[in-house]
Amino acid sequence: MWFIANLNNSSLTSCYKDVEIVFKSILINLSLVYLCAVVDTSNISSDPEYFTNLIEKAAVEALTKATIFLPPDVKNALRNAYENEVSESSKAQLKAILTNLEVAEKLRKPICQDTGLIIFYVKVGYEFPAIRVIEKALVNAVKKATVKIPLRPNTVNPITGKNPGNNIGRYVPFIHWEFVEGDSLEFTVVPKGGGSEAVSILEFPPPGEGLRAVKKVVIDAVLKAGAKPCPPTIVGIGIGGGADIAAILAKKAAALRPLGTENPDPNIAKLERELYEAINDLEIGAMGLGGKFTVLGVHIEYAHRHPATYPIAIAFQCWAARRASALIKSNGTYKVYQ
Repeated sequence: MWFIANLNNSSLTSCYKDVEIVFKSILINLSLVYLCAVVDTSNISSDPEYFTNLIEKAAVEALTKATIFLPPDVKNALRNAYENEVSESSKAQLKAILTNLEVAEKLRKPICQDTGLIIFYVKVGYEFPAIRVIEKALVNAVKKATVKIPLRPNTVNPITGKNPGNNIGRYVPFIHWEFVEGDSLEFTVVPKGGGSEAVSILEFPPPGEGLRAVKKVVIDAVLKAGAKPCPPTIVGIGIGGGADIAAILAKKAAALRPLGTENPDPNIAKLERELYEAINDLEIGAMGLGGKFTVLGVHIEYAHRHPATYPIAIAFQCWAARRASALIKSNGTYKVYQ
């Protein structure tokens, strides 16, 4: 302060000018740093290695979330079933399921010992800058997640019986591709358990029977499955197309569509409600012990069919309806969600 007080006006003016020069220099340097950052981001957006690592990271996080945390819609449906179940034996099973979910979240361990066969449903924009590395990144993510989470090795060669131990194999993880407008990548990972998968069916009733056949095929499939798919389940129904199309639609309906959502087609929504009530009236109940809740939801999807065929596919999703999604933008940002 003494120094400043003894400065004359000329000295003060000179001091202020020096300070002004220093501040201008700082602002220029900050601007250059910002410009460099913009340039670096631009370079990153076209770097395949960068996006390979980014997609791997997002996929490992999504697999971790899917394996340990059930989506909110599924947890809410299970809680509702527990609160409204009247059978003591089924209520006890639902209570055990809800307790299991709490323990899995607390310990950050998989919900079920069967961590499933891994399926990715990919939706990628035509302008996404790293389309060619997506498959490689997802495969590497499954390998890493198998060790990190960990996941049970679930890929077995059907010819030799050998298990590579890393959840990778011929066509596995299976990737469903859909190309859309835009420059982002979005995918949902579904660890699909084997117990519910084993009771899936495909039927070809006479085309003239129409929806009467759908109702019969569904009820027969649920009765035949019994306790095997670990009810309460989500029943996915694929109608029309060909054999492969109906099966794909059924699994997507069971595994991807959130519980509590209504089909946009009022006729199909009505059929879903009718089947939901009819299946629960069978009183198979949680884990097959009898009760009000055999299914948590019935979801239907359809495709136009050939006049000579009427394919109906049924896919069961056990109570551990695991799924998680990731959205990756072309600027290098991403989020994982359920």
